[in-house]
Amino acid sequence: MATSPDPAAPRTDSPSLPQPAGAPAAVEGIATALGRIPSGLFVISWRHDGVDRTMLASWVMQAGFSPPAVSVAVAPTRELVAAIDRGIPFVVNILGESQRGLLSRFGKPANLGEDPFAGLDTLRTPGGTAALAAAAGWIECRGTGRAAAGDHLVVVAEVVGGDSGSAGQPLVHVRKNGLRY
Repeated sequence: MATSPDPAAPRTDSPSLPQPAGAPAAVEGIATALGRIPSGLFVISWRHDGVDRTMLASWVMQAGFSPPAVSVAVAPTRELVAAIDRGIPFVVNILGESQRGLLSRFGKPANLGEDPFAGLDTLRTPGGTAALAAAAGWIECRGTGRAAAGDHLVVVAEVVGGDSGSAGQPLVHVRKNGLRY
């Protein structure tokens, strides 16, 4: 997988937010504007050493048509990054409007040995990864590249499988402040 400079290294070229007169108001305006960029909510799943792992994500976007591709922004310390670096496929489960209740469940990583999908209907993708059966859809991906993006990595992945899932509408998320979760 192609990579850009080490994302864990300190960045010297990272621009800071503008600090004009009335700086707190300018930063607040930027935070509010960034928060208004709508995104979906997704449970990303992968399998490592026979154990299902998950994380909640909101920065996922289609990135190409042929081959189909997505981009996923991930904090460099997340377990998913190491899994992608090892070539492990992952699934983007597209949450539906009726699945808002799953946000707290997947909002923090499951403890080791704990099944993150306990009590939920799942299916196995052709690559062996768990997918939520009731999701608005799911796509199975393999990482093909990444780039540093401030305090996150943007992973580009080829879509190698998927299903449209239920007929429900995807869950759309807008934040109050675009400078934090």
